[in-house]
Amino acid sequence: MTASRRDFLVGTGAALALANLPATVRANSPTGADKAAEALLAELAEEIMVDYPESATGLGIDTGPRAPLKAKLTDRSAEGQRAIAQRVAKRLQRLKAIDTSNLSDATRIDVDVMRTSHEFASEGFAFPYGDVATLNQNWSYRNAPYVCAQNTGAFLEIPSLLDTRHTIATPADADAYLSRLEAYAGQIEGETGRLHAAAAQGVIAPDFLLDKTLNQLRMASGGNVAEWSLVTSLANRTKTMKGDYAAKAAKIAKDKIAPALQRQLTELEEHRKKATSDAGVWKLPRGDEYYAWALSAATTTRMTPDQIHELGQQELRALQSEMDVILKAQGMTQGTVGERMTALGKQERFLFPDNDQGREQIMALLHDRVADIRKRLPRAFATLVPGNLEITRMAPEVEPGAPGAYGGAGTIDGKVPGKFWINLHTTKLWTTYALPTLTYHESIPGHVWQGEYTFKLPLFRSLLAFNAFAEGWALYAEQLAGELGVYDNDPFGRLGYLQSIAFRACRLVVDTGLHAKRWTRQQAIEWFARTNGSGLDEVTSEVDRYCAWPGQACGYKVGHSEINRLRKKAQQALGNKFDFRKFNDAVVKGGDVPMVVLARNIDAFIAKG
Repeated sequence: MTASRRDFLVGTGAALALANLPATVRANSPTGADKAAEALLAELAEEIMVDYPESATGLGIDTGPRAPLKAKLTDRSAEGQRAIAQRVAKRLQRLKAIDTSNLSDATRIDVDVMRTSHEFASEGFAFPYGDVATLNQNWSYRNAPYVCAQNTGAFLEIPSLLDTRHTIATPADADAYLSRLEAYAGQIEGETGRLHAAAAQGVIAPDFLLDKTLNQLRMASGGNVAEWSLVTSLANRTKTMKGDYAAKAAKIAKDKIAPALQRQLTELEEHRKKATSDAGVWKLPRGDEYYAWALSAATTTRMTPDQIHELGQQELRALQSEMDVILKAQGMTQGTVGERMTALGKQERFLFPDNDQGREQIMALLHDRVADIRKRLPRAFATLVPGNLEITRMAPEVEPGAPGAYGGAGTIDGKVPGKFWINLHTTKLWTTYALPTLTYHESIPGHVWQGEYTFKLPLFRSLLAFNAFAEGWALYAEQLAGELGVYDNDPFGRLGYLQSIAFRACRLVVDTGLHAKRWTRQQAIEWFARTNGSGLDEVTSEVDRYCAWPGQACGYKVGHSEINRLRKKAQQALGNKFDFRKFNDAVVKGGDVPMVVLARNIDAFIAKG
């Protein structure tokens, strides 16, 4: 992006910022300081979207004055990343200069959220390798030491974004899509340059990750370009438009994207020749320091690897004690909890046929669970949101390196629904007793539900997310479903829920084991499968994910435990005045926040009585 073009966009953004202040600030601001702070935050939000245009698309706000963003993608080259890092540093200076002593509580929280996210990003950019995604709304849940891996990189992230988030209603939208195809080719080239520079520093992904990544890249770059999803997505949505967009897209794919993918493939093949099977980031330059940052960014705490490792073991013992009681009641008395859960997972009655019929059965079960939980939610929340949701299978080329599922809210205007993506490359990943709690986690009242509450806050609050809050809430959503009675007559469903929570406790042990205690990949897989009774396919994919996204998996249980700690605190403080629905509202309506800010929000809830 040229300097003049960027200045135009930021200038436009400043005007938008002033026009889109929250109504409470515009019309009834407690102080002039609040108004000035909120105006600055709104201005900075527009600057963030210039750095990460995909964020505007993800929220469905790449229209009107922001329409130029719809034709752009983040600059993933080394030079582009350095420029973003410099802008992050400048914004952080402006945020630190804000005097918060005379701000209202709501505005002080807004400043804290923006400043904290910039602090984590700035710390991450200080490392001369990796991919800092903290400020990109679409991928803010993860940071990665490797520019490209089985679950990181433009070749995986951008085709999905363009297909599911880039709306096409006019020829201008289609033209913007073509511009983004050109930018996508540039992103791949930029990443390839960063991969080359990383290798010179000895930053090379483990061989087992590279094997997966190379296979996925070959799938992404193979076949007839006219049949690539990047091309067919545009072709299918412009059939009634003049301009032969399918042919234009195919030409860009053939002339620019395919060669760029091939160069990235060649670069990673060179990495593979030098790769080792060392799984943890301890092997990297400043590896321990990098992991400390990644862990802090993922949990929004300063807990050490040892503390998190021990927390995981403590939580696991408590959860498995409860599972033991249920298993014994079902006549399963022999062996460890993990061994009995392994045996349970092999019973035919809990499995699906590993074919399209089995996939249809899974989708039907997911839809049934969503319909059921919707009826129960008024008992858990005083304030409801629509829960705009679509359940979709992941693209087959993405599935081999992807997690089992993921989900998130749709666009602010509701035109693009929230998504619950399910990995169905094999139905062996799933059992009938595990899928209900997964549904509550990814969709309602989990990620899709929680995300919609941020739409009621100032715009930048929807742009920024914190892994520990978002994932901690999603685990709490699983808990809420149980508290609403979904497992009252379903002991195996209850076991599935407990195994899910225990799974996240295991993550604390395995993630820190890999990156701080130098566990091998095989050691991590075997410990995980044996301890939790999870399938080897699922566990292998999970362990590989932790190797590519250090620390990210620790946010879940850390966040969940903190929400429950705060709930217990509120119950003890309020006694008979404690309101279950209003507590849940206080957590979710406060928006995505660092854990320390959540604690302040609940203190305010307690103070109100």
